[in-house]
Amino acid sequence: MDSFITWIGGKKLLRKEIVKRFPQYISRYVEVFGGAAWVLFYKEKYAKQEVYNDINSDLVNLFQCIKKYPKEVLQELKFTLNAREIFYKFRQDYNKKEFTDIQRAAMFYYIIRTSYGAKLEQYNANYRNPYLLLQNAEEIAKRLSRVVIENKSFTDILTRYDKEGTLFYCDPPYYKAEKMYNMRDYVFDKEQHILLRDSLKNIKGHFVLSYNDDEFIRNLYEEFDIQEVERSSNLSLSNGRRGMYKELIITNF
Repeated sequence: MDSFITWIGGKKLLRKEIVKRFPQYISRYVEVFGGAAWVLFYKEKYAKQEVYNDINSDLVNLFQCIKKYPKEVLQELKFTLNAREIFYKFRQDYNKKEFTDIQRAAMFYYIIRTSYGAKLEQYNANYRNPYLLLQNAEEIAKRLSRVVIENKSFTDILTRYDKEGTLFYCDPPYYKAEKMYNMRDYVFDKEQHILLRDSLKNIKGHFVLSYNDDEFIRNLYEEFDIQEVERSSNLSLSNGRRGMYKELIITNF
């Protein structure tokens, strides 16, 4: 199954490489930086207990509402046209207290689906209808029905859910690309990358971590297993072909 949204740093192109490195036995699966949850949706089930977490409260509200009220979210979108004026109005209004969580979720989904590069900033003029793109909402809700949805920092999640048999999948903002991510007022700087490493160092469970291939990251995780992988780049080369982008998959096992 695919995710129902696009998101900065989404792992659609790398999820197969990530999942094949997961341990055979997992009693608890936790996505620490959930985003669009491409890895979560890749399989019907990873463990008896599954957790999706993200620091972005708007994104978490969207996941919660799709999980609990898929029909209602669809209904909010049913007669909404794909238009520049609506995009900017929703972008201005979606967080106002006068709206319900379901209304806010529908508007946020609309903004994601109609924005350029899913960055939530500029309208991307195209023919896609957000309502039609969400026709599998009940299927998505069924997949999420077993998943605990959290809105906490990575340190809180790692502390709360750590035990033997837990697998933490971590997909943090990539180093030197942090400003591209939609984290609202949350700052992920160099110290946060170091704190993540320190937090993962002594966990009882396992972790699989995806990062951009950078010397700082390689040095930071030098005591762990680091594997290079490549995926297709979104950028085209001069000959019209897709380039390749190097990434790292880091594990503690």
